[in-house]
Amino acid sequence: MSELKTTPLNDAHIAAGARMVPFAGYSMPVQYTSIIAESEAVRTGAGMFDVSHMARLHLTGDRVEEYLEWVTTNDVSKLTDGKGQYSMLPNANGGVVDDIIVYRVSDKDFHMVVNASNHVKDVAHLDEQNKFGVVMTDNTESTAMIAVQGPKAADIIKSLCDDPAQIDDAGMFGIVNVEVGGVRCFGARSGYTGEDGFELVCAADEAVKLWDALVAAGVVPGGLGSRDVLRVEAGLPLYGHELGDDLSPISAGLGWVISKTKSFLGSEHINEARENGTPQKLQGVQLDSKRRPEPGFPVLVDGLKVGEICSGVYSPMLECGIGFAFLNSDVKIGTECAVEIRGKAEPAKVVSKRFFKRES
Repeated sequence: MSELKTTPLNDAHIAAGARMVPFAGYSMPVQYTSIIAESEAVRTGAGMFDVSHMARLHLTGDRVEEYLEWVTTNDVSKLTDGKGQYSMLPNANGGVVDDIIVYRVSDKDFHMVVNASNHVKDVAHLDEQNKFGVVMTDNTESTAMIAVQGPKAADIIKSLCDDPAQIDDAGMFGIVNVEVGGVRCFGARSGYTGEDGFELVCAADEAVKLWDALVAAGVVPGGLGSRDVLRVEAGLPLYGHELGDDLSPISAGLGWVISKTKSFLGSEHINEARENGTPQKLQGVQLDSKRRPEPGFPVLVDGLKVGEICSGVYSPMLECGIGFAFLNSDVKIGTECAVEIRGKAEPAKVVSKRFFKRES
């Protein structure tokens, strides 16, 4: 087994008492105090996550926008300078290589963030599709990224910032270039929790300084455990669970990030799935109990299996088990069901995937 990589914040995690686990080839904090406490910190104030393991790519060239229109599903042409969008890298068969975020600095200058577990695969895929003379620089090792999330996140960042107006003016996926706690950051108003917040990228050797400034300002560090709880509550997919090379993004309910007008890699297959439907679709499942549904657990309606769980957590907000499941497409929201957990059918209901949505 190859040695685990570490992020520039590894020593800070250990010093803070984090429990470290292997994740996507990295040693990462799964929790510091408790998953429940860290989740509640994000829902009520501000929490932060070391997401430096996620890959950061810089793409430049005269035809970079044309290239991105081909290799991503969303309408890159609709982006203006200083804006980003959630998107996907499709494959030729209508599946998903990865889900990503694309940021436009200018018409010849873009950034892309991809999942850590797909880093090598994504770069190879992007290289294979590069018939456009695009120059791709991998900045993952030379930078760090911290996601600051929660209803108080923006105000705390403003209090540490050299240009608070940029924070105020940034809309969803809007780019900022600011100093936070004396550290120069490229950031964007985005995240993976359903809360307001910013993902801040800085030089690797400045990461601890930025982290310490945020801790001193009252931001609570969180690990992979609470991040998973928050993303499931917010209805957000995870590659390898709700997305994959052999899964149509239409079945995952992600038609909203797929252009209906442009031609892109695999678009004919995705458009066919959009038009004809898919045998299964992703739904939310909420248990009556605090039992946590795990991937692979069967979902039953009237005693018959109609699908299975692909992600599941205990939700501190709802005080019960919740999850996502790919269910037969004729199973509707509101259907009474059960999740089979170690031989016992736990009562549940099919619900919206958006268990949590912060009111504006």
